[in-house]
Amino acid sequence: MTLAAATDLAAATNENLANLSNTLIYSSMAVYTLAFFAYIAEWIFGSRSRVGRTAAALTAPAAANAPAVTVRTGGGTAVLERPKVVARSTGGDRDVPDGPGAHGGTEKGDLYGRIAVALSVLGFLIEFGGVLTRALSVERAPWGNMYEFNITFSTVAVGVFVTLLALRKNVRWLGLPLTTTVLLDLGLAVTVLYTESDQLVPALQSYWLWIHVSTAILCGAVFYVAAVSTILYLFRDSHETKLASGGTPGRFASSVLDRLPAAASLDKFSYRVNAAVFPLWTFTIIAGAIWAGDAWGRYWGWDPKETWSFITWIAYACYLHARATAGWKGRKAAYLALLAFGCWLFNYYGVNIFVTGKHSYADVGLGVLQSAGF
Repeated sequence: MTLAAATDLAAATNENLANLSNTLIYSSMAVYTLAFFAYIAEWIFGSRSRVGRTAAALTAPAAANAPAVTVRTGGGTAVLERPKVVARSTGGDRDVPDGPGAHGGTEKGDLYGRIAVALSVLGFLIEFGGVLTRALSVERAPWGNMYEFNITFSTVAVGVFVTLLALRKNVRWLGLPLTTTVLLDLGLAVTVLYTESDQLVPALQSYWLWIHVSTAILCGAVFYVAAVSTILYLFRDSHETKLASGGTPGRFASSVLDRLPAAASLDKFSYRVNAAVFPLWTFTIIAGAIWAGDAWGRYWGWDPKETWSFITWIAYACYLHARATAGWKGRKAAYLALLAFGCWLFNYYGVNIFVTGKHSYADVGLGVLQSAGF
């Protein structure tokens, strides 16, 4: 075989891998769509028999909320009933049990939930294959442009969800918002941000691409999971407040919000997730500065991406500090957490697409990087 023929064969193989990657990404979207409908079925067919239990727990007299111990006798033997464990709200004025979950405690709802989780895992594996074959098609890290960043980000987000489930964490309530936003993210990727598989410009051909960008993607995926929990916390907290004041929520609110974890549980979950990933975000910024020193001869130049990464760091640092301050619990801290995630989103999309800088890249992919001075 001649050298020219071998080169043509290699190019054809790379093109085949790129096409396979596209096929896998579209296939994962189809599977995620099925998972989306399965999650909806889980919510629909979940029992509504427990609706109103939260109301009863909130409106009962304070004495009734005390962890009383009941005794029953059976054959002369006293049996102590353990009190039900509940979560205390951040306000400290009410104790509310976690909801039964999206399935509502029914076998039919749980069946659809298990199917949804299985489809989520299958979609994750297929999408991971799409990211992997994209990398193999050009023999580099699969996040050299916004399209590749998007498909990797959504893969990691689902991976975080699957990992939490594998660790036996009660996070199946994340399934519906997760698949919804993943489908939106992938739809944006394949329609607006799609870029043909190509080689990187010399400045990006560094091992720091694997370190810096991979940690940025992981941090973003975890921040996203925390943001979903924070949004649900705000809805659930308003629901509990309305019940505590004697109000009557609508049928939809009771059917959905009563099945979620208590507001205190959601608040605690989002705080712990943000706190756990914040050190990694700090490392991401430091790694980016080191890479900038190697590529551009300076560690920090107030490039828009660098500036907004630092703003995001400050916002999350303020949130974590606020959580350690007595006056910044609950909803105030939640709003600050969402503001911080908004900074991350703008850093992810806005800076790359709308702001000119050395990090700017979007649907035109590598061409923008080249015009930015690489």
